[in-house]
Amino acid sequence: MSQTHVVRLFRDAQLNPDLKHRLNVSSTPEEFVAMAKRLGYEFTLEEWQSSTRFSVEELECALSEIPGI
Repeated sequence: MSQTHVVRLFRDAQLNPDLKHRLNVSSTPEEFVAMAKRLGYEFTLEEWQSSTRFSVEELECALSEIPGI
């Protein structure tokens, strides 16, 4: 189920500039996951990293710099 939420978040962010902008203001990976959860996307940081194969170091860039977003 959590992987489904990760995929849905990526697809929704690609289609919705407002959502993408809201997620871009996250300053830490934990804040990103917490914001996603408040928006209805249920996954942990570990599940997000596993599904996307992004490391914490890569998350220091803006979300829009991540391929596919």
